[in-house]
Amino acid sequence: MEPLMAFVVGGLYAAAIYLLLRRSLAKLIIGLILLSNGANLLIFTAAGLSRGAPPLIPEGLQTPDAVVADPLPQALVLTAIVISFGVLAFAVVLIHRAYEVVKSDDLDMMKDTDR
Repeated sequence: MEPLMAFVVGGLYAAAIYLLLRRSLAKLIIGLILLSNGANLLIFTAAGLSRGAPPLIPEGLQTPDAVVADPLPQALVLTAIVISFGVLAFAVVLIHRAYEVVKSDDLDMMKDTDR
């Protein structure tokens, strides 16, 4: 399963970088979404994909009695989701304001306002 996920993560990163290099602001937003999803899948894949029970230890035991899921990658991905949502919301507001000023979503048109 890990080799398949490696190709999926690589495809998401490639598509995200391609979209980030385009001139349209809408494609930039879609590229940010793909990049954050690729990073989340990369964290899960690097931690190892295994099925297990919730990481709870029964009362009276020092160690779990069965295979448990690792809670650290889940916490990291949850944090990454929140951070990427914040960055995406900020980017959408910034791009909306830039579109109101320039009246175009082309990044080359926005360079003309610097002069």
